Amino acid sequence: MASVHESLYFNPMMTNGVVHANVFGIKDWVTPYKMALLVLLSELGRAGAQLGLLERRRLNRLLLPLLQGPDMSLSRLRKAIEESCPNLASSVHIRIKLMAEGELKDMEQFFDDLSDSFTGTEPEVHKTSVVGLFLRHMILAYNKLSFSQVYKLYTALQQYFQNDEKKTGIDETDMELTNTDELEGKMEKEELDIPLREEEISCGGPLSQKQAEYFLSQQASLLKNDETKALTPAALQKELNNLLKFNPDFAEAHYLSYLNSLRVQDVFSSTHSLLHYFDRLILTGAESKSNGDEGYGRSLRYAALNLAALHCRFGHYQQAELALQEAIRIAQESNDHVCLQHCLSWLYILEQQSSDSCVLLEHSVKKAVHFGLPYLASLGIQSLVQQRAFAGKTANKLMDALKDSDLLHWKHSLSELIDISIAQKTAIWRLYGRSTMALQQAQTLLSMNSLESVNVGVQQNNTESFAVVLCHLAELHAEQGYFAAASEILKHLKERFPPNSQHSQLWMLFDQKIQFDRAMNDGRYHIADSLVAGITALNSIEGVYRKAIVLKAQNQMSEAHKLLQKLLTHCQKIKNTEMVISVLLSTAELYWRSSCHTIALPVLLQALALSREYSLQYLASETVLNLAFSQLILGIPEQALNILHMAIEPILAHGAVLDKGCAMFLVAKCQVASATSYTPQKKAEALESAILNLNEAKVYFVKVDCREQLRDVLYFQARLFHTLGRMQERNKCAMLFRQLHQELPAHGVPLINAFK
Repeated sequence: MASVHESLYFNPMMTNGVVHANVFGIKDWVTPYKMALLVLLSELGRAGAQLGLLERRRLNRLLLPLLQGPDMSLSRLRKAIEESCPNLASSVHIRIKLMAEGELKDMEQFFDDLSDSFTGTEPEVHKTSVVGLFLRHMILAYNKLSFSQVYKLYTALQQYFQNDEKKTGIDETDMELTNTDELEGKMEKEELDIPLREEEISCGGPLSQKQAEYFLSQQASLLKNDETKALTPAALQKELNNLLKFNPDFAEAHYLSYLNSLRVQDVFSSTHSLLHYFDRLILTGAESKSNGDEGYGRSLRYAALNLAALHCRFGHYQQAELALQEAIRIAQESNDHVCLQHCLSWLYILEQQSSDSCVLLEHSVKKAVHFGLPYLASLGIQSLVQQRAFAGKTANKLMDALKDSDLLHWKHSLSELIDISIAQKTAIWRLYGRSTMALQQAQTLLSMNSLESVNVGVQQNNTESFAVVLCHLAELHAEQGYFAAASEILKHLKERFPPNSQHSQLWMLFDQKIQFDRAMNDGRYHIADSLVAGITALNSIEGVYRKAIVLKAQNQMSEAHKLLQKLLTHCQKIKNTEMVISVLLSTAELYWRSSCHTIALPVLLQALALSREYSLQYLASETVLNLAFSQLILGIPEQALNILHMAIEPILAHGAVLDKGCAMFLVAKCQVASATSYTPQKKAEALESAILNLNEAKVYFVKVDCREQLRDVLYFQARLFHTLGRMQERNKCAMLFRQLHQELPAHGVPLINAFK
């Protein structure tokens, strides 16, 4: 509390060449950099009509970021002015040099002359303009300085100029030793675009209140829209600590510190900063001034609500529930319906696994619409759609619900929720196995322009929705065998969402999964096994499932079965139906490989019932293919061919290239097995048709570099060509088979292998 009491009194002080002069509530002070800006404005007024229209327009565009931004070195300021008007930059430099190398009375005379800008019938500067307000603030701040402070300011100006002279001398020496082309490349990189680099944020002292507010709003906007353009977490925290050192009660700085701590998942620092933010909000009286007597209680209930959200984000659900109960209690006492609606939304998040969570969410949406809270109502509809998608509702009903939420988004210009809605549609179509529709939605979002205005230098909206859509896009390309395109998308993701950013874990998981699938297709099981640890760190369920797949491929059947059974129990408990079906299909394949074909049938029927109950069409088609393979093994290939026609169309329309190849390979096997009872002529036609299907399967396997399945196809084709007496084609397939068989591990290649 000592810092709070100390901040009530002001002691004029000098720190690093910066004179503080807000003795009478002035929110700005004079610095050498601001004196350089005053010189620029003075020279701009003198130049008058001598400046061309284009030069004046460039200078006007340059002035606003210079006035609002933090202090910068004289060399950087000169470079910025030179890009707009080289002659004016020279005049500014000469004027500052004369003042710095002259006497104290020259600086006194300079400030006396500034007042002339407002005199006359047509003054150079209007008092209420941005430039006019800046000039008046500086004149007032200078007039309030004592003589000792004026002398310190003059000394600081001399030091500011001398530092620039020393840097210019060093740069000239380096220029002689540097190639001209390299120098041009270096100059192109040093532009005035914001955000500024770490070394350019401060120039020897604290920021004024306006500069601090501009800096905080700029960084907060960047953290939301384009985190890569914001300062690094360490650099931003350093600047925030510098701000708080001079003004510990700056509530907004504490809140930005809270957001910055969330970037690096620092639970202690984020909690500390959040509590300090609401403490300072109450102590400074900002809430009570704007909200009357309710300000104090309002801060308390929203502090408890934000604390609950923080604990929920880090998985501390018990602490989150306690904080939420406190927020609900205070909101009920104050009859704050808006706060209660936010509490109700977070209560649903905490109780998602309970049976009455759907009722809770529907109630939340109705109340949000009643109290005119479109943002909360839309988020509630989005959550309801997501819950019903996992509950097995049909796609047309979900899209109708999303259409209603889209009307809210466009009506109230909620661009962030428009992005979330499109990303959710992409994920829903992926869940239902409609890759074409998912691709269309992904392209829609990527081709949209954000409705939100973004700061200079922010060219794109780097939110979670874009990360999700780009990850789906990379996976879709990888499934179709376009690995180069998938790599380009992942490369773009790495640049757009660096490893230390909030949403980097999304692309990390997809990158690991794509690498794993490629290693499994290529038969490099040791590489796939090494990737399991990375997948498990990002998604434990997916990691365990991939580990079981590797063990199955390595013929470690008992270990794979134990792992799959544990995973099945866990997924049934948390109601992860998609993974339950995948585990059942893998378990059925284990039974095939162990020659327990009859035991696999009930498992497959259970998977088929679940996939149809939850409207997972693609998984249902894949399950039917597995059932067809079981019927083939049990000696009823005709029945297998009949049910294949039910499943193969969705696979060929929306399936991955590997699944298409496996499906065509299975059709060929069933055709060959059915042809045993045919007449010789009809049998030859069936075998010819099977060879055509094998050629199509071969194209698919080559596309994804699945050499093990390609080896099986070549073996099968060689046998069919031998039966038909086509020796040349048989020898060609046999030669290709032998090459692959020598490269791959020898597990034996029976005529009828596993489905996948």
